[in-house]
Amino acid sequence: MKEKQDAELMRLVNEKHSHALEELYDRYIKLVYGFVMKFCNGNEDKAKEIIQLVFLRLWTTNSLYDPNQGSFVNWLLTITRNICIDYHRKEKRHTQQHQEEHEEIADPANEIEQRVNTSNIAEAKNKLPTAQRKLIDLLYWKGYSLSEIAKLEQEPLGTIKSRLHQALKGLRKHLKLEDIK
Repeated sequence: MKEKQDAELMRLVNEKHSHALEELYDRYIKLVYGFVMKFCNGNEDKAKEIIQLVFLRLWTTNSLYDPNQGSFVNWLLTITRNICIDYHRKEKRHTQQHQEEHEEIADPANEIEQRVNTSNIAEAKNKLPTAQRKLIDLLYWKGYSLSEIAKLEQEPLGTIKSRLHQALKGLRKHLKLEDIK
């Protein structure tokens, strides 16, 4: 088999001749290994797994190598590159899913804390004068800008800004008192 060309070996691999795959493996393992090691930043375990995927792909997918479209080496390295990219994406997706699962586990405590904080803010807001409460609602909950609120309230923009400053000072003061209790 050593005298056979790469295209002939791939034809035999597609016909499930394992000796042809072994010959391709022997010819190109060093090249594929070097390419994959660079992609994996020297992580040998990942590299071995990707190399196995490369040669498994050759064996299982009836890969059609056409010598008229380029050299076998380039074709093989393209397959290797694509598998490396797929592996990296899969690993990234797995990491993100793991992080999301971890966040969900930690989330109940955060949710309780958020509810407590929301409750404290609502209590502090209720201690503000009506005009300041209305301003906070319009600005933070309904999404109006300060200039839009000034037009709605038919008051100068400077007055609205001062009222906001006073409202935020009042909230801060009431929230600090809550922390002391």
